[in-house]
Amino acid sequence: MIRLVIILPIVVVAWLLLVKLIRDVKNANVDWTGVTTIVGFIALAFWLRHVTGMG
Repeated sequence: MIRLVIILPIVVVAWLLLVKLIRDVKNANVDWTGVTTIVGFIALAFWLRHVTGMG
């Protein structure tokens, strides 16, 4: 029960932040090329770490 009391507010706050972020991104002029490049580099770093076991 205590875990539920601790986890539930965290989930609610995370949900509200996600909704606010999505709303802000819809209204903002975002450079999607830069965003996809950053996400691609992060994915590549995780993949290389998984394959090589280094990092």
